Amino acid sequence: MLTSSLRAARFVRFGAAAVLAAAAIGASAAPTATKPFKLNGAFQETPGPSPRCPSQFGGTIVGFGDSAVTGKVVFLSSDCITPNGAVYNFSDGKFVILTTNGEQIFANYSGQFVPTGEGTNYVFNGATYQITGGTGKFKKASGGGTLTGGEDMATGQGTLQLNGQITY
Repeated sequence: MLTSSLRAARFVRFGAAAVLAAAAIGASAAPTATKPFKLNGAFQETPGPSPRCPSQFGGTIVGFGDSAVTGKVVFLSSDCITPNGAVYNFSDGKFVILTTNGEQIFANYSGQFVPTGEGTNYVFNGATYQITGGTGKFKKASGGGTLTGGEDMATGQGTLQLNGQITY
């Protein structure tokens, strides 16, 4: 026969387990928001050797911009570049967007740069991005969309726009 103190201890353990399980279920069912995601930015690209790329050539991008979802941001990215005549294919792009409060959004991207016919100016063609996560409230972020903009290939200066949606 169980003593009353042993029964009480089992009841407390059962109650604590039930509370923890309820908290875990509540945490996993946190509300999410899906919003339009648009980021306008300016950047500087530095192309050069990249051992991680099949072409052994890539680009590193540093920039800044604004988004209605995040406010002011800075961003860093790197990608692999494969020349194909006058067109440049970029792939395996890794994007990190850093907000002013320190949260980050991670994304992958790919597409092409095609000449505009005006000097060394190129524009994005068929470029897309996919949000893969982040930190803080963006930890489980997902979404994606199109990547538009252009770059002066002689200077590496350019602009970009991300247009799509984000769920977080």
